[in-house]
Amino acid sequence: MPHTTHHTPSQDEPPRPGPILCAHLLRKVDAKLLELLPALRPEEWDLPTVAPQWTVRDVAAHLLDTVLRKLSLVRDHWVVENVQVRSQEDLVALVNRVNREGVAVYRRLSLSLLCELMTLACQESAEFHESLDPFAPAAWPVSWAGEDRSTNWFDTARELTERWHHQQQIRLASGRPGIMTPELYHPVLDCFARGLPHAYRNVDAQRDSTVRLEIAGDCGGQWQIRRENSGWALEIREREEPTARVIVPQEIAWRVFTRGISRASALEQVRLEGDRDLALPVLDLTAVVA
Repeated sequence: MPHTTHHTPSQDEPPRPGPILCAHLLRKVDAKLLELLPALRPEEWDLPTVAPQWTVRDVAAHLLDTVLRKLSLVRDHWVVENVQVRSQEDLVALVNRVNREGVAVYRRLSLSLLCELMTLACQESAEFHESLDPFAPAAWPVSWAGEDRSTNWFDTARELTERWHHQQQIRLASGRPGIMTPELYHPVLDCFARGLPHAYRNVDAQRDSTVRLEIAGDCGGQWQIRRENSGWALEIREREEPTARVIVPQEIAWRVFTRGISRASALEQVRLEGDRDLALPVLDLTAVVA
């Protein structure tokens, strides 16, 4: 399949889902974060989260590190090391290393200082993403969707998924109410679903076979991929019955696609219909670099 996110179908092609224009939502998601962090009790900062080996403090440190790092690299063009990335394995190793380094530094900050710096970082990040032409080329491709080129709207939507799901990890760990609202959560799920064709890149099936992902709940929706001559493609859902259907409760959907739940536990809570073998790869969709 072409590695592009801005696609105009020909008359013979089914309509594709449109862009996710969500730069304004980064400010809203981060406002929730800035309310949450100062409200945490000191002992809650050391609670474990569903992110392997990360406490609440570590996740907060990661959220500060990633936004500062992106502003430095992309907005300010500040590069302190040149790393050759020749494969997906190289990319994963690089991302894991810089994430570890960032957490190691920022988890040492006092809670008050971390919150102060987060306020500044979130404000500058929101202004930066809102300033971008959503259809211009992004500095970084969305690799988990199989792209080697992306437009800004997709990279901004990916940024929203990061800010949303890590904050949700903190809320889950500390027993705080979540941010599972249609305004904030549906675009996250929509962005995750754009990775379905890549998740199915090695799945063979007859032409015109379809797989439909349904996220159950008021924040959810339906996304469908179809097997075409050149591979799998996301399309606007047709009325026909799909070859396979996967129904995922919205409460666990974000964890399924960010490695925040075991496959065994996910299988106990999702419903598979139609061709089971064709449905199962939906659960392999990983919308993070890992």
